[in-house]
Amino acid sequence: GHTEVQVMLINRVHSQRLQRNVLRHLEQVHQLLILVFPPLLIWFAGFRGPALLTGGDWQSLSPAWQLGFALCGVGFVSQVACAIRWQTHKDPSVLTRGPSRIVDFAEELGEPPRGTGLSGLLARLPGNQVFQVEWTETQFRLPNLPEVWHGLTILHLTDWHIHGTPNRAFFEAVTREVEKQTPDLIFFTGDLMDDLECLDWLPQTLGRLKAPLGKYYILGNHDWLLDPPAIRRMMNDLGWRDVASHTHAIEYQGLPMVIGGTERPWMGQHPDFEATPESAFRVLLSHTPDNFGWAKDQGIDVMLSGHNHGGQIILPIIGPMYTPSFYGVRYSAGCWYEDGTLMYVSRGLSGEQPVRINCRPEITLHTFFSTKTNVENAGTTQQTVATV
Repeated sequence: GHTEVQVMLINRVHSQRLQRNVLRHLEQVHQLLILVFPPLLIWFAGFRGPALLTGGDWQSLSPAWQLGFALCGVGFVSQVACAIRWQTHKDPSVLTRGPSRIVDFAEELGEPPRGTGLSGLLARLPGNQVFQVEWTETQFRLPNLPEVWHGLTILHLTDWHIHGTPNRAFFEAVTREVEKQTPDLIFFTGDLMDDLECLDWLPQTLGRLKAPLGKYYILGNHDWLLDPPAIRRMMNDLGWRDVASHTHAIEYQGLPMVIGGTERPWMGQHPDFEATPESAFRVLLSHTPDNFGWAKDQGIDVMLSGHNHGGQIILPIIGPMYTPSFYGVRYSAGCWYEDGTLMYVSRGLSGEQPVRINCRPEITLHTFFSTKTNVENAGTTQQTVATV
């Protein structure tokens, strides 16, 4: 129970706009409390004070101890509820999961693409799936999708966290695999970099990708901790369009699509969809899924996110424990469809700590179909663009 209470707190702390040094200190306190609380509880409540383990009476507990045990009880109930929600969560009816495949890039490259230092050591952990990328295909049938867009494809990339482990060979190999896809649009939803010295990796990775309707991106909290202007300059030079804090309109098959991006709560502001045509199909790139409520209020049709990495470590029965979200592990990864808004949260490709247990990295190709037609073929791509 005490562990769950502390995990609940640290998850919500990590959802806030806090600098790295503050987070590191809070993480150290969290880890210390996880370790020392049980023996302290046994000693001071079991053998000293109320002496519950040596014949003491529960009724003799002080108000402070009563509060402590009550919080542990709340934590236990919360953990059970989270596990039940994890086990019973079902994909919404608008989603049909297509085939998926796993590429082990340690095998593809002939050796594990590890870097040096602590990250390289973490990548050696038994059962670590950090180099095993799952290529996921999804199919969505949406009532608001124009009939002429039937078969529209979007490649969703997120959370590459480039910093040395996985190394450059890994990201270049992933890019070669991505290039085999032929999406209409490519979206990147933040946390690109963890080390600015690796910026020169981008031309041979994200810089190689192409899509007829364009490549659009936002940054995330890890980019915010580095040098966002430098990262944006590089991405812009490579042909990617920054949609953070504003919207960008394209015309596809004669109909408008409006793409907006939000990096809240770390940078900028939410994009203004009020000035866009009411009939336009609205797509939101949001680094964190915590903005789902705002997206529903704005009438967003599709919201794509990352940030939570699926929890990175998924425990049997219990599920994920750690996700940097105000909502805890509720939106660790997966799909939700509420009030006409579809949200997909990707597990992302990497992380600052290269550890993945029962939670493989993910790259996703989304295909969208209209519920208004049974035509299986999308038309010829025609595009005009305008910034709103």
